[in-house]
Amino acid sequence: MDTEELIRCYYDAFNAGRQAGMLALLSEDVIHEVNQGEAQVGLAAFGQFLRHMEACYEETVENLVVCLSPCGERAAAEFFIHGRYVGTDPGLPEAKGHTYHLRVGAFFEVAAGKIARVTNYYNMADWLRMIG
Repeated sequence: MDTEELIRCYYDAFNAGRQAGMLALLSEDVIHEVNQGEAQVGLAAFGQFLRHMEACYEETVENLVVCLSPCGERAAAEFFIHGRYVGTDPGLPEAKGHTYHLRVGAFFEVAAGKIARVTNYYNMADWLRMIG
């Protein structure tokens, strides 16, 4: 599958809550650069991150736009996350089911047909204001 299809499949799996489907699209040594956090390496760390997110957030990607480098080894995605904060994330305000609609940018590296790096960025101050 080409890079755009790979990225779209990744977000389709995200929207469907299919964590195994997301993980199947990643390289064994995937680098995950988390917004406001430290980089994590490997499928096990990514899976742990997904389980944590599932416990704290209900989210759907909307209005996905994918942009590709000419060689297809890099991609960028812009989208909105429509979400609900359902479980208190340590170090963040108490979860009270507040909803949010947040612009997100994501950047990818692709190698051997798998996602080798995922970097996500969003405005944390906006998110905190939305869950107020």
